[in-house]
Amino acid sequence: MAQAAAAGAVIVKTAQETFWGGYAGYFQDPDGHMWEVVWNPRLVPEE
Repeated sequence: MAQAAAAGAVIVKTAQETFWGGYAGYFQDPDGHMWEVVWNPRLVPEE
């Protein structure tokens, strides 16, 4: 999110914990497109 903001995006909703155990947040890029950023700890690939 910090990189998006530094590139000119507007943070719509800061990343917060979700009910399913991950994190999610939203930003709007300079062209007006909305983006969702998510992280799910259960989807980490096995080594």
